[in-house]
Amino acid sequence: MLLLCIKIFLARIIDVTLGTMRTVLVVRGKKFTPAIIAFFEVLIWFLVAREALTTDIKSILIPICYAAGYATGTFIGGYISNNFVEGLIGVQVTTKTSDVKKMIKEIRDAGFGVSVVDLKNPQDDEKKTMLMIQLNKSKLKKLTHIIRTNDKDAFVVINDTKYVQNGVIK
Repeated sequence: MLLLCIKIFLARIIDVTLGTMRTVLVVRGKKFTPAIIAFFEVLIWFLVAREALTTDIKSILIPICYAAGYATGTFIGGYISNNFVEGLIGVQVTTKTSDVKKMIKEIRDAGFGVSVVDLKNPQDDEKKTMLMIQLNKSKLKKLTHIIRTNDKDAFVVINDTKYVQNGVIK
């Protein structure tokens, strides 16, 4: 029974990890790779579900291992997707720093393209600057370090970007 529980747990980790990665790739506009992943994901799921449901062993550990494998696979799939699946992101930074030119220079010197928009709040005449940057997700830590060094109170919004044409992407 222990061997069956371990088998179910590990197989669910694999199939749910694949499913999470497949979903991320579909959202990013990929088509072929997610289709291949989906084939193996469902094949593993079918074989494991069939075995879990048709076994003669009656133990609460089987559904617990099935559910634990699902949860662990979700966690691992999210980790892999966030750290290893390459993608583009858009970063919008709204800053009140008086030395915005220094921040822009540091961002550009680090190899990032940045568009700058001057903002003004009509209610209090406070001047702000919005920086718009598109970059590979793997470079985000470098960019956020530059932003936080220059303005720890900057308002930062990060979005997944599906498509970029022209411009500067490091």
